[in-house]
Amino acid sequence: MLFTSTATALATAGTESVRDMPMPPWAFGAIAFGCFIVLLGVLWSFRNTAARYDKPDPGAHT
Repeated sequence: MLFTSTATALATAGTESVRDMPMPPWAFGAIAFGCFIVLLGVLWSFRNTAARYDKPDPGAHT
């Protein structure tokens, strides 16, 4: 028991390395949400383009 706790203490003594995140965790979600909103806007801008550039029907008289 003593050897196990001593080995664990020695193994973890110098390996604790803490890296702070560059921003709070909620900011990562906010950035991802903003990117999805921008992509939704790009997708929305192309709505109904297939019908607009469809080949005209030769039998239809408008």
